[in-house]
Amino acid sequence: MRNKPWAKDYLAEHDDLMVTAPEALKGNWESRFPTNQPLYVEIGTGKGQFIVEMARQHPERNFIGIEIQMSVIAVALKKVVASELTNIQMVHTDGEAVNTLFSAGEVAGLYLNFSDPWPKSRHAKRRLTSPVFLAHYQDVLAPDGQLQFKTDNRGLFEYSLQSLNNFSMVFDGVWLDLHQATDGVEDIQTEYEQKFSAKGPIYQVIAHFPKQA
Repeated sequence: MRNKPWAKDYLAEHDDLMVTAPEALKGNWESRFPTNQPLYVEIGTGKGQFIVEMARQHPERNFIGIEIQMSVIAVALKKVVASELTNIQMVHTDGEAVNTLFSAGEVAGLYLNFSDPWPKSRHAKRRLTSPVFLAHYQDVLAPDGQLQFKTDNRGLFEYSLQSLNNFSMVFDGVWLDLHQATDGVEDIQTEYEQKFSAKGPIYQVIAHFPKQA
């Protein structure tokens, strides 16, 4: 996305919705919401369509959208402001080390939607489903918390299935063509998904970590 000259000021104007020091809230994220509810996090929230619609359909949950690109999160924030929903907070930071932002078991669910595939083998460690990231997710997810991963990149999906399996994660569902699914799975689409789904199938996996003894 092109640089938005207004983005920085816009984020500053909405500090009730934008978290500027997320590390300071580790273990105390409920203080940012009017109601203490299960916390769901989207890493790489993009332009915000997914998280806003999730928050609208699930008022019984609180949501945090993490996005590293300032211009992108500013566009997402506009959607949040327009929605007038009180169960969303936005964070302008890198979502790599979520275990520095959340305490153990603080997160009820994680969403990874259309993450950068990093197709070159030498960049595999940067993929958000690589073992180093899975270890971070395991740190912060509640014992029954789920990881939901969605992509249109078959190579990344195959890599992710293998990575999750090697990490001993339990698969709750695997979809090789999500938009053709007939099992009633929830499918709230991102802007990217709506634009590119006509070019090929959307893949999804939902999994959780095994309970530790």
